[in-house]
Amino acid sequence: MRRKFWLFSLIGAFITLGTLHVFADGKEDPASKLPFKKKLAWANGLFREGSYYSAEEYYAQLKKEQPRNPYVTYMLAECLYKTRDYPPAAESYQQAYELSPELYPDCPYKEGVMRKQNGDYEKAIDNFKTYIKNYRGKNKKMKIYAQREIDGCIMAINSLNNPGKAFVKNAGPNVNTAYTELSPLPLGDTALLFATMNQNKIVVYGKDKRKDFVSRFMWAPKEFDRTRVKDSFEVAMKFEDGRFNDPKYHVGNGSWSPGASRFYFTKCKEDDSMKITCKIYVSEFNKKTGAWGNPQEPDPSINEEGSSNTNPYCAMVGKKEVLYFSSNRKLQSAGGFDIWYSVYDSARKTYRRPQNCGKKLNSPYDEITPYYDSKHGKLYYASNGWVGLGGFDIYCADGGPTRYTNLHNLGFPINSPADDMYYIQDNGEKDNGYIVSNRLGSYFVKNPTCCDDIWRVIKEPSFYVKGVVVDELTNAIIPQTVVKMSDEATAAVKDTFYSKEGNFLFYTPMGNNYAITADKAGYISGRTTISTSGKSTMDPDDTTMVTIYMHKITKDFEFHVQNVYYNFDKGDFQPDSYGALDSLVKFMQDNPSVSVEIRSYTDNKGEDAYNDELSVKRAQAVMSYMSSKNIDRGRMVARGEGEKNPIAPNEIKGKDNPTGRQYNRRTEFRIIGDIPEKRIIYDINRPEYIDKSGVEDRNKNLKINNDEEDDGTPPDSDVTPGSHVGNEK
Repeated sequence: MRRKFWLFSLIGAFITLGTLHVFADGKEDPASKLPFKKKLAWANGLFREGSYYSAEEYYAQLKKEQPRNPYVTYMLAECLYKTRDYPPAAESYQQAYELSPELYPDCPYKEGVMRKQNGDYEKAIDNFKTYIKNYRGKNKKMKIYAQREIDGCIMAINSLNNPGKAFVKNAGPNVNTAYTELSPLPLGDTALLFATMNQNKIVVYGKDKRKDFVSRFMWAPKEFDRTRVKDSFEVAMKFEDGRFNDPKYHVGNGSWSPGASRFYFTKCKEDDSMKITCKIYVSEFNKKTGAWGNPQEPDPSINEEGSSNTNPYCAMVGKKEVLYFSSNRKLQSAGGFDIWYSVYDSARKTYRRPQNCGKKLNSPYDEITPYYDSKHGKLYYASNGWVGLGGFDIYCADGGPTRYTNLHNLGFPINSPADDMYYIQDNGEKDNGYIVSNRLGSYFVKNPTCCDDIWRVIKEPSFYVKGVVVDELTNAIIPQTVVKMSDEATAAVKDTFYSKEGNFLFYTPMGNNYAITADKAGYISGRTTISTSGKSTMDPDDTTMVTIYMHKITKDFEFHVQNVYYNFDKGDFQPDSYGALDSLVKFMQDNPSVSVEIRSYTDNKGEDAYNDELSVKRAQAVMSYMSSKNIDRGRMVARGEGEKNPIAPNEIKGKDNPTGRQYNRRTEFRIIGDIPEKRIIYDINRPEYIDKSGVEDRNKNLKINNDEEDDGTPPDSDVTPGSHVGNEK
């Protein structure tokens, strides 16, 4: 019984097969009772043959027998590393390094990789810094690779704080199983073609028949309701359009040619050493017979002898029909798997000699799963060799087929700390699409990130707020203002607009409430609110128009607060006054440079001295509430005005007027100071923007700096920077 694990170059993803340490006939495995040295030899043999899950179980048993054995701890970490069980792998590498830093100096690096792929970026940075500080090896590039990982962690943190306009959700149990799914290919707007092992149970090598666990093509129609097609799927069915599936081979990576007259896909063969070699095949549709022909290799140059070739995608690039694919051939390679292309001559039905897409796209490590968007002239693919969020990430570049520019990481949420591959778009206007990922939320047989699922990428509608800042008295536009968009619940600033002309534009992601405030020296900040909490992904793009009014600060300016009331002869305000008091808190938050005088009043019942003292208590109660909301007491002065300046009659025609008395028991604010340096100062050198959260602007932070090309030489260390665990070079 063996647990198998490899880089399945059919898909550029990881497939796990095998069993736990039991016999096929159900008897207990006698290896579990071997003495330490023999069990260690057994575990090492399983590791060498790639049975990482079984080896992991034996190393775990050995570690219980000798908890401080550094070799056993390290090998357990290696098994967890190769099976993509990130948190325990990180802990085991940490323990191995603590037990023997001289024997395992690469552990901080590998621990950092595991923590990065688990999204623990701060700890990962610490690991990589430790590695850089202590590295004494001969390969000078190792420090460069570690710094690249640090750069990826920083980029990931920034991307998480400024996510893209998309939702990523699992395609569901009618598509995904506990093993691996791959190569999603939309069939119009109503169905999905994909490849799957279609297994939810542990596969026993030697017991289960190959035809029961090889990857094969299936398809699933989308579910309907009475009005529209939904983003969920009905039960998957066999794909029987052509003779593509094969009970002896793993198949996947389907792609139609432009015009759909040819169907490209991959067949992968597994040899006795569990090495996988893949070849690209093509089948042509016969119009006379109405059937697909037998799959053939498209050209000897596509499937170069001695290499593995996979991930075909055929598309129009300008006026050329181009076949993209991934290959680990050596000649002209940048290293590992690269993205290659061949131009197809439709008149002669021939393929030009494949060309490498170049070191602007290809790193010294692995590039896989190309997809070309002919509509926008962009190439998408997955790589584990550039600065990224963790493991394989999706990247995009403009141009093709020979020259590319603007290579950038798609960022969160399309990319995650785990592996992300196979980005492909629908043909619709919103460019919804699919990815394949082992991120948390995938179905699994062993650990939460062991296995790849198909995920749906739903592009969020674009909601904007557009407006102008106006003087409240003159109605004139106020230039050179600073406009902020904040989360209304937390007051956290989401974006800032430096406006030269007094107008502004913000992207407002759906599902939230926002406060828009304008600020300028000499003015009271203006405010408005907008909500997208009721929006859905099915709504069209929309822009809301708003006007923010501001008032110049003068000596006589007073900020009157409505609905702050006090009971008769009481210093505390009534409970229904909290809403009005919170408006005072927002006023002080929006105007950090302003100092105010809090003036409280009474009605005319009682002695003057008593009313003066009571009004002071009321002003102090307001100040205490403001202070409890983190408003600095140094910005406030509490002052009691007694029964002065009533705003309503206390009596009418000699009779008591309870309503008027209630109005007179009030609080007012008056500005007594303004310190401009405490404001957000308008910076004329700061550029304005149209959509700061759009992809093009986000690319400034996620752009890959590959101007200095790597020579493609793998490091001397057994650490493989940027590559995923289990890669077979």
